[in-house]
Amino acid sequence: MTNKTQKPVFSRRRTVEVRVGNVCIGGNKPVRIQTMVTSPTSDIDATVNECIKVIRAGAELVRITAPNIRDAEALGVIRSELRKRGYSVPLIADIHFNPDVAEIAAKNVEKIRINPGNFTDRQAMLQTGIRDIEQNWESDLSKLRTRFISLLNICKEYHTALRIGSNHGSLSQRIMSKYGDTPAGMVESAMEFLRICREEHFDNVLVSMKASNTVVMVQAYRLLVASMDAEDMHYPLHLGVTEAGDGEDGRIKSAVGIGSLLAEGLGDTIRVSLTEAPENEIPVARKLVRHFSSLPPVFREENETIDCSCLKTSLPAGKKVIVISDLSGLNPVYESDIESLGFGTETDSAVQNPVPDYIYTGSSTLAFDSENPRIIDDSKDSFIFCSHLSLDDSFLRWLKENPDKILVLSFDDAGSIIRQRSVFRKLRDSEVRNPVVIARSYKETDFEKLQIMAACDFGALLIDGLGDGIMLSAESDIPPKSVSDLCFRILQAARRRYTRTEYIACPGCGRTLFDLQETLKKVRAATSGLKNLKIGVMGCIVNGPGEMADADYGYVGAGPGKITLYKGKEAVKKNIPQENAIDELIKLIKEN
Repeated sequence: MTNKTQKPVFSRRRTVEVRVGNVCIGGNKPVRIQTMVTSPTSDIDATVNECIKVIRAGAELVRITAPNIRDAEALGVIRSELRKRGYSVPLIADIHFNPDVAEIAAKNVEKIRINPGNFTDRQAMLQTGIRDIEQNWESDLSKLRTRFISLLNICKEYHTALRIGSNHGSLSQRIMSKYGDTPAGMVESAMEFLRICREEHFDNVLVSMKASNTVVMVQAYRLLVASMDAEDMHYPLHLGVTEAGDGEDGRIKSAVGIGSLLAEGLGDTIRVSLTEAPENEIPVARKLVRHFSSLPPVFREENETIDCSCLKTSLPAGKKVIVISDLSGLNPVYESDIESLGFGTETDSAVQNPVPDYIYTGSSTLAFDSENPRIIDDSKDSFIFCSHLSLDDSFLRWLKENPDKILVLSFDDAGSIIRQRSVFRKLRDSEVRNPVVIARSYKETDFEKLQIMAACDFGALLIDGLGDGIMLSAESDIPPKSVSDLCFRILQAARRRYTRTEYIACPGCGRTLFDLQETLKKVRAATSGLKNLKIGVMGCIVNGPGEMADADYGYVGAGPGKITLYKGKEAVKKNIPQENAIDELIKLIKEN
């Protein structure tokens, strides 16, 4: 327990400080913002101009893909040209599959990123059976170590930083044979490399655990931190939800995943991966960082993830997590406001426009008395409004005796996510099993900022299974339908309730083989009426079959003008002409 006489200080997890060119990450430095350009690296002018655009937008580091030796060599030319034009922002090379490319790139940029899952002899691994992998585990690890040390020696000589980036869905066959496609596998994949870094006295390293599934992503980072702490490692963390998609969903999904970890004091640099122009990622990342810069003081030692599975209760609206739309701020409340939300219709009947389960008007629908936060509604739904501050022993005993009452719990002044989780711990320890609706209100009038703030605040609880419903109150000039829709998007991003098609789409890079943004729009237009489906739209084989790991169907660039379609992880239609690919995707979905 924390000493009460100690001055409370909110702090990120303690890490070593890593220097990337003229930018330091970790230690006591602020959370850094980065992005990745999409121009072909071999097109020097286009890549330089795109780098300048994102730097002017606020990127503190810029990543560029290097899929081959020619591109790795081009990185040096790009860096020289940027320096001539007066731009000193560090460059990062993104490396997949080829260790030789990594060694060349390490001489030409300030930092390189490698994926442990494919920093191997990929073809040899594909030809190796599971039994052979198990028998040759130590031998293969020794070969990996030799290959990796060669890269580390170059990084030492050129003062190049390194990110070890494990991705869900792109683990090596060796790791998969033992751990499967799991957070534990992601962590062990990175830890093997981190142990080599420590043995070789190389500390200029960061780590990431990315996934398009926010729950997997958060679990993997937490497990990584626990694993590093157990071995006395303190490397900085790069946070990101990979293949988040575009528009509102991409922003909300990124805020749920990244925000849940920032709220715990984890994370030293972030990248918001949107299937949009790279400069669009910067304002979103800034809003995320600023939201947590205003956190109240907390003790790092108080942070713990708790299991509140005892609170899982069947609600009157069904077992799904409910949404309550608050119309109490509208003055007066017109019938059209309620009708516009679809109240009274079958829940989720309109897939693209799900309707709330309950409407709160401040009067008849749910009972509430501002002078007495414990007024019980005599209606059949039996909602009770109260602040988390009202949970004294007598009230907790009453709740335990009345498990059918639904607690609408206000967290507006609850401070940090750590303190909010302690409220659920208090309910658990008191054996209170009443359903809990998390209620928050915001004064924010900028809708994108509201999306990010609410996704962070609600998502950080929902992602751990805390809460059986949400109620979001916003300024009256934000349309009620937009606020209601935001609630459903947050629930889906936190993997708590599905009401629409989910698109797992990479942001694109120099490897991308088609116009990702335009293609995603077309795929969305053709499939958005489908419910409870996940569709991956990937630019190339690197971010394709593996990293859309939990997609039902996939649309992946296979070559210039060619697309391969996936059902799960199986390629079922290969090298389709791009002009026919969307029609073939729809046909594939209908067939199944």
